[in-house]
Amino acid sequence: GLYYGSYTFLETWNIGVILLLTVMATAFMGYVLPWGQMSFWGATVITNLLSAIPYIGTNLVEWIWGGFSVDKATLTRFFAFHFILPFIIMAIA
Repeated sequence: GLYYGSYTFLETWNIGVILLLTVMATAFMGYVLPWGQMSFWGATVITNLLSAIPYIGTNLVEWIWGGFSVDKATLTRFFAFHFILPFIIMAIA
C-alpha cells in the first residue's frame, strides 16, 4: 500500500487501520479461549492496560471482566467477541 501511495486516500487508510485493530482484537480473543495459565495472565495484563484510559478505563475493564477480576464471565465475553468480530471485519471490508 505504501508503494502505490494508498496513504494519500484518508478513508482507505482509516479503514485499513480499523481492520488491523479489529483483526488484532480477534486474535487476542482467540488466544485467551484455551484458558491456560498463559491465556489467563495474557487476559489479565492486556485488559489491565485498558484501565489507563482516562475517565472510563476502570469502568471499561470491569465491564470486560464481568466483575472485579478475570473470571468465567470474562471467558464468556471473550468467546462472544471472538465469534462476532469476524462478521464485523467482513462488514468493514
